[in-house]
Amino acid sequence: MAQSLSKVYIHQVFSTKYRQHILSPVIQPKLFNYLSGIYNNLECYPVKIGGFTDHVHILSILSKKITIIKLLEEVKKNSSKWIKTMGAEFINFHWQDGYGAFSVNPAEISVVSDYIERQEEHHRKVNFQDELRAFLKKYAVEYDERYVWD
Repeated sequence: MAQSLSKVYIHQVFSTKYRQHILSPVIQPKLFNYLSGIYNNLECYPVKIGGFTDHVHILSILSKKITIIKLLEEVKKNSSKWIKTMGAEFINFHWQDGYGAFSVNPAEISVVSDYIERQEEHHRKVNFQDELRAFLKKYAVEYDERYVWD
């Protein structure tokens, strides 16, 4: 094949350091917009960005020009620098060290997008840790509980 072609959908999840509930409904739209800009600049076009007060979910297309680890490194680094400029309450803001990244079947894009849209409703019943554990189980990701949370 003379041309490299790909379309890989990826659902990424990461939380604030120590799952601190700092992402208020006031900052969320600004943060999600900023994250969208980072993704577009990296040619990892966002399909849906959302989250809750202690974490974000991003459904995007993974560019063929970047690895998942480099994408998340750039996203977290740049958004962390930006959010620290948003007010005194964010001066010590940090994202958790790790992340979850899961492949998404193109036929399930609307399901995942709807799930991200309903984060506030979802988290009335389930906390972030239980949500991530469910994803790890669903995708058969082996992990050691001692090293998942920071």
